[in-house]
Parts: sequence; structure tokens; C-alpha cells
Amino acid sequence: MSEIIKIAHDMLISIAPVVGIIYFFQFAILKKSFPDNKKIFIGIVSVWIGLTLFVIGLEQTLFPIGKLMAYELTSKEFISSHIFSWSDYFWIYLFAILIGISTTLAEPSLLAVSIKAEESSGGFIKSWPLRIAVAIGVGLGLLVGVIRIIYGLPILYFFVTGYLIIIILVYLSPKEIIPLAFDSGGVTTSTVTVPLIAALGIGLSHSIDGRDILIDGFGLIAFASLFPIIAVMGYIQIVKIINKISK
Repeated sequence: MSEIIKIAHDMLISIAPVVGIIYFFQFAILKKSFPDNKKIFIGIVSVWIGLTLFVIGLEQTLFPIGKLMAYELTSKEFISSHIFSWSDYFWIYLFAILIGISTTLAEPSLLAVSIKAEESSGGFIKSWPLRIAVAIGVGLGLLVGVIRIIYGLPILYFFVTGYLIIIILVYLSPKEIIPLAFDSGGVTTSTVTVPLIAALGIGLSHSIDGRDILIDGFGLIAFASLFPIIAVMGYIQIVKIINKISK
């Protein structure tokens, strides 16, 4: 009970500045009252309770299980060979892809962005395909990031190559889609994904001889932000091709 009260208190402190700014601008700057104060108050309380329960659920289940699996899959006891080949680390690669996809699909921020994107595009961009594209992007990003850690490759090479691909796709994609693609990369690194991704990177770099936790253990979150941008713009290119063929 004390832990629940603490989390509820923390969540209240977290949302208080947001509520305060909104009320300040509404009453002090715009000098107008809200059309339905009761409904807004109920909404704020619901957000507070929802965030509290969400964090409690993450801390009690998802975080411990995710960290445990990340460390066990990257432990020397589980990895029987230290020869750097694809088959030796197959289960780590598979875990990286699947955990990236599943946690991204569970992100509330991505759900909100995808719904707004469908509404704003008049149905041209569908919510579920967009979420799937972003999730696949995160999964592939984690796969590439894990391979980088295992083989000890410099992270600079991957980022330069990734952003070169993004620059090319920016020129090929409709200008209306580009901001959405970059936003989709940002919303993937949120409450659900970050702890699991960080645990995977640190656990993997700790288990492989010659890897530095600070140099090699971090960076997976950046991959999880980079690859969804490529995936979303690639998804839009596929939608354009399908629409041309159907016409």
C-alpha cells in the first residue's frame, strides 16, 4: 500500500505542471473558462489513476520479467560458444526482434499518434498498419543494435548509414508524411520499451568479453528511434505503389 501511495504521489507531481500550464493559459492568457469543467476534472483524475495503475503494473510484472530474460539470454551459462556466428546468438537475435515489436505495439503514445494520423489523413494512413510498420522498425533496429554489440562494431557506421537512407527516403516520400515518420521514431522510446531495451544492451555487453558497458551497452534506444523512421517512410512508399496499381 505504501508503494501504491508513493507511485500515486509521483504521478500526481508529474501531471501537475501540465495541468497547471493548461489552466494558466486558459484563464490567465485566453481569459476563458472551459466548456465543461466537470468533464475535464474527471478526465484529469482518470489520467492520474490510469498512469498510477500503469506504472504499478510495469514495476510488478514487465520490468522484472524483461530484465530477468535479458540477463539470462545474454549470460555466459546460456551462451555455450563464444565464436561470433549467427547461430551462436540466434535466441538473442530473436528475442531482440520480438521484444521490440511487442513492446512497441503496447506503447500508448504510439497508439495516440497512429489514431491522430488516421484521422488527419482521412483514412489514407491506417492506424494498425502504421503501428505494425513502426513495431517492425523497432524490432529490426534492436536486431542491428544487438549485432553491433556482439561484433564490437563502431556505432558511428550504423548511424551514418541509417541517416543517409533516411535522407534518400525524405526526398522520395510525400512531404506530409515526413514529420509523422520522425514523430513515430520518437514515440517508440517510452515507458514500456526503454527499460527492456536498456536491460538487453547492458546484459549483452556484460556477458561478452572485451565489451565495455558504457560504450557498447548503451545505444540500443537510439536504434529503436532510428529504424522506425525508415520503416514508416518505407511503408508509405508501399502504400503509394499499391494505390497506383489498384488504379
